[in-house]
Amino acid sequence: MRTYHFLPLLIWTSVFHTIDAIPLQENANSDFPSEKIMGLTQDDGKVLHRTKRGWMWNQFFLLEEYTGTDTQYVGKLHTDQDKGDGNLKYILTGDGAGSLFVIDENTGDIHAAKKLDREEKSLYILRAKAIDRKTGRQVEPESEFIIKIHDINDNEPKFTKDLYTASVPEMSGVGTSVIQVTATDADDANYGNSAKVVYSILQGQPYFSVDPESGIIKTALPDMSRENREHYQVVIQAKDMGGQMGGLSGTTTVNITLTDVNNNPPRFPQSTYQFHSPESVPLGTHLGRIKANDPDVGENAEMEYSIAEGDGADMFDVITDKDTQEGIITVKQNLDFENKMLYTLRVDASNTHPDPRFLHLGPFKDTAVVKISVEDIDEPPVFTKIFYLIEVDEDVKEGSIIGQVTAYDPDAMNNLIKYSVDRHTDMDRIFSIHSENGSIFTLKPLDRESTPWHNITITATEINNSKQSSRIPVFIRILDINDHAPEFAMYYETFVCENAKPGQLIQTVSVMDKDDPPRGHKFFFEPVPEFPLNPNFTIVDNKDNTAGIMTRKDGYSRNKMSTYLLPILIFDNDYPIQSSTGTLTIRVCACDSQGNMQSCNAEALVLSAGLSTGALIAILLCVIILLVLVVLFAALKRQRKKEPLIISKDDVRDNIVTYNDEGGGEEDTHAFDIGTLRNPEAREDSKLRRDVMPETIFQIRRTVPLWENIDVQDFIHRRLKENDSDPSAPPYDSLATYAYEGNDSIADSLSSLESLTADCNQDYDYLSDWGPRFKKLADMYGGDDSDRD
Repeated sequence: MRTYHFLPLLIWTSVFHTIDAIPLQENANSDFPSEKIMGLTQDDGKVLHRTKRGWMWNQFFLLEEYTGTDTQYVGKLHTDQDKGDGNLKYILTGDGAGSLFVIDENTGDIHAAKKLDREEKSLYILRAKAIDRKTGRQVEPESEFIIKIHDINDNEPKFTKDLYTASVPEMSGVGTSVIQVTATDADDANYGNSAKVVYSILQGQPYFSVDPESGIIKTALPDMSRENREHYQVVIQAKDMGGQMGGLSGTTTVNITLTDVNNNPPRFPQSTYQFHSPESVPLGTHLGRIKANDPDVGENAEMEYSIAEGDGADMFDVITDKDTQEGIITVKQNLDFENKMLYTLRVDASNTHPDPRFLHLGPFKDTAVVKISVEDIDEPPVFTKIFYLIEVDEDVKEGSIIGQVTAYDPDAMNNLIKYSVDRHTDMDRIFSIHSENGSIFTLKPLDRESTPWHNITITATEINNSKQSSRIPVFIRILDINDHAPEFAMYYETFVCENAKPGQLIQTVSVMDKDDPPRGHKFFFEPVPEFPLNPNFTIVDNKDNTAGIMTRKDGYSRNKMSTYLLPILIFDNDYPIQSSTGTLTIRVCACDSQGNMQSCNAEALVLSAGLSTGALIAILLCVIILLVLVVLFAALKRQRKKEPLIISKDDVRDNIVTYNDEGGGEEDTHAFDIGTLRNPEAREDSKLRRDVMPETIFQIRRTVPLWENIDVQDFIHRRLKENDSDPSAPPYDSLATYAYEGNDSIADSLSSLESLTADCNQDYDYLSDWGPRFKKLADMYGGDDSDRD
């Protein structure tokens, strides 16, 4: 700061202490005096003087949280240019100037207008200058000074968390670290002991302790057991002022949980368990559950059950239920009350995750005795085998015993047993069984070739209790007997060419046999004894179950002999020997030079009769045409019988029957009897229709007699009703007409017969005005009088 004048700062404070000073640059400007006087005014009023100034007092101290009634005095600014005449004006700028700090512009006194808090702001930097009121110029360069807020212990320590959660394994040694808590104090740590925090434990002794300086919580007791107590609540206090009296303090809560370790072996709550089981239970049945208690939790409480070697180890098994940690006793082998009634097992329960640190506490397993009593039940019969296989020859006689099954009652009562055949497995009733001794015998002949195997089921039932029964399969194999003769394997169509040479092979035949000899088939071929030497063909046995047919002469004529029959004797080599005679039909055919057949004797015979294939086809077509004509003629004749007797060319509908016969008037009573309408009682009771021939004669139905003086209209209605219900009446699509107009019609007669009796002629000219539809009528009646006459 280059200036020739210096602003002495006079500080008035209520606290006496050493004030730091910092060097201030000196200015060599000769326009200003080289010596300045700066004074510090004290309460005693004495003023100290020095001849030369090399330092400037530029730092003030102020206590926070001032509680006085007046404003707090900070200090006084003064320059040697101030003559006390009021020409100078002091101005304060910087942090809090005008709001927190105010200055008397005449005297330079500085006061704190508000209560200050060091924790909010601990340092204020302000600038002061003196201005000539008249000229407005600074008489001294602007000087900067600092106001520091001295701390007081007004903040208690605060923990970083209101609630801590920690855990430590059970059985831990003394001094095992659990968790570290931390508290902070907002007071100035560089000024006094206001921010020096000391930790102590208020709750949680004697189990835990806390380091007073670091806040680390440690275990204080050895071998703390989770099973005895799992949760602890510890209260920690943090106090400032180094823990001295008058210091402020804060507290926090720490919840500590002891975690489990595998320090407890499983223990059975009882030494002996008793279970009961029927002897007929299926394998794998659960007989009961046992459980050993382990106060540990999680995987430390997981255990495994096993059966120790000894009694019942091969009959029973134990499995572990992972969800409930129980041991389930199951059946491993079939139980038999008659064999053994009581089993005693030794079951061990051991931890699957032992902790090596605690093996010295003893073996981590326990043993219990399990007694299982087998209960007797009424069991079904038991067969001596799981299935039976019986072999029998197919030529066995009916009623012969072919085998036997045996069953017994496993119970101590040893009830009698009866045997039977399940007929669902022997629908043809080929076999039967002796109900007492189980002997199986045949009821019908056996045939291996049709059914080589029979699978039947035998049932054994207790006589005293039919509900107790067992079933066993019996497989019956039918053994082969040589009871079938060999025969040709197929039908052979053999031919020989007319130009065949001697020794030519024309056919190779093979045979088949339904029997199945154990050594395989072997067949032989020979001529029949009746014709040991055939002049036309030779039979050659190929020794491979086939035979060849060879020609014996030179050339054959189909005109002389069109077909040859060659009998062949075929027999096998099994016992008893079976033989048969097969006849081979050989046709004589015409062949080409390579021996390919062209035509055989059947076509030749037809041609010799003078009828060719075309002629046969022509004859067949003629027969078909004649049959068609006969059928058409019969159909037309039937259709004529169904045509109506009266056909009208004016008939436009099939359901209207028109009788185009005028008849002989009222005297003609054959066509229509008008007297019936005149006298209803005179009508015939029943008359058949004369226009069609009745196909069915119906029973004549008597009608209800009419009373006297009946109205003709009523009569017609009755006739209509009878006609509708009469089965012999015309069909419903016929039109029945009754010429009756009714009684006492209010209309005049429309007949032209009475027009001559009228008093005057009528005028029909108006008909011409009715249009073309009435033109014909207008011409008839609307003409001249001469025309009418």
